[in-house]
Amino acid sequence: MQVSRDGNIRFGDDEIKIPQPNKQFFLIVFVILLVLILILSSVYTIKTDEVGVIKRFGKYTNTTMPGLHFKLPLGIDTVTKVKGSNFIFPVEFGYRTVRAGVKTQFSKGSAYEEEALMLTGDLNCAEVTWVVQYRITNPKDYLFNVYGTPLEGPIKTFRDISEAVMRKVVGDHSVDEVIILNRREIAQQVKKEMQTILDEYKIGMTVETVELQDVNPPDPVKPSFNEVNEARQEMEKVINEAYEAYNKVIPRASGEAEKTIKQAEGYALNRINVAEGDANKFKSIYDEYRLSKDVTRRRLYIETLNEILPKINRKYIVDKDLENIVPLLQFDAKGGQQ
Repeated sequence: MQVSRDGNIRFGDDEIKIPQPNKQFFLIVFVILLVLILILSSVYTIKTDEVGVIKRFGKYTNTTMPGLHFKLPLGIDTVTKVKGSNFIFPVEFGYRTVRAGVKTQFSKGSAYEEEALMLTGDLNCAEVTWVVQYRITNPKDYLFNVYGTPLEGPIKTFRDISEAVMRKVVGDHSVDEVIILNRREIAQQVKKEMQTILDEYKIGMTVETVELQDVNPPDPVKPSFNEVNEARQEMEKVINEAYEAYNKVIPRASGEAEKTIKQAEGYALNRINVAEGDANKFKSIYDEYRLSKDVTRRRLYIETLNEILPKINRKYIVDKDLENIVPLLQFDAKGGQQ
């Protein structure tokens, strides 16, 4: 078998002619492929939870919303898809979630423990794990205002900011405040300071929540820390019992003292009112007596008899000129009248 110069195949004396390719056919195929490439590179789709950032020769031009859109083909316009402001991203510190579901698995290691280990304001150590949730509110700033790859640079900067702020805030509080007392206040302060720095850097990210997860002392000092907590709890128990006894005795004594004072005040007020009433009565009688002495004297005499006579069992009316009245009165053995 031999191949001739014109591309035919020769078997001995026989020659098989191979059809030559048609240049017009290749041109049509090329044009079709070119049209497909132009169409495919000009059309793009943005999902409902995304926005598209359009760059022309690497420079930002505009942002497109969800739906079907067109752009200049052949790499003139490029699209970077970013999650919209309705999507919330979680960022974990001191641990990582291996698998989320009904039963969430967490991973902790030496690298994560180093990230979580912090120094408190009273020179104690604490392992602080926390999670920060954020939204991308300005895709342009998110992609262009931070050094690094478009999708990794902002995240690294965000992590560095969160860790720096958390270490600063924890360093301003005691270990008891970090572990038990002021966890909510610390989270709110971290959120506020993080957002201030993000706004200064113009990263286009908004912090939604900062939540402290597990805050514990390091493993080597946990036994001593637990003993201190037990002693503190015992102290608080004794103090509460003392306050309970105090609240039982002191309020009762205060109530009785208040009752006695009120009774004395009431008695004093009653005596004062009675005395003032008697004085006013005497004054009014005296005023009447001055105006009509004889009539007032008779009235007082009659009123006095009306008060005394009903209390006497036997009454004797005797003429003032009568003498030797005693024999006429019969007395019993005890000296009383019969």
